[in-house]
Amino acid sequence: MYTRKHIIAERAELVDLLRSLTPEQWATPSLCEGWSVRDVAGHLSIDGVPFHRYFLAGLRNPSADRLNRHYVEAARNVPVDRLVDGLATSISGSWFPRWFPRLTLADHLVHQQDIRRPLGIPRAIDADRLRLVLDRPDPFARPSRYIRGLRLVATDIAWERGDGPMVRGTGEALALAMVGRPAVLDELEGPGLDLLRSRVERA
Repeated sequence: MYTRKHIIAERAELVDLLRSLTPEQWATPSLCEGWSVRDVAGHLSIDGVPFHRYFLAGLRNPSADRLNRHYVEAARNVPVDRLVDGLATSISGSWFPRWFPRLTLADHLVHQQDIRRPLGIPRAIDADRLRLVLDRPDPFARPSRYIRGLRLVATDIAWERGDGPMVRGTGEALALAMVGRPAVLDELEGPGLDLLRSRVERA
């Protein structure tokens, strides 16, 4: 499966979504703790930052969490129209998706759901795109701390992984649970759910 075409499609869906939002929706809390919808969009604009500036910012903010906070806070001063225009145009020339395509796709897919779910705007996610993210979730979210020793089984697409007590649910819910989103836990089932829930809630 060609990852880049999925990144471009995911970004296009995100841009269309953001262009449709009202000011109240932009201010809505997302599934990312402490981040509004606007903050999530600001985080995703990182791949439009030139590499040398990103590298220097990384030296000043030497952890993924600090670097993310730096760019989210910087994006709060950017008008939303300019933020969305940047997201619409940066994907073709950005170094980040070229160097880290699977990370980019996972980050975009999960964060788009972080925006859509609180706003009550569902979508049907392309099955191939979803499998790519399920196979390789965002490593910075440390998914192994949630899913080690569990067998995950999607109920709406052909996908499963792992050994141990089973957790079943839609591919979307599993993708979000793998990176610690408690909002989807009630959508899952199986003998491994209590363990997964305790790990997510403890984190």
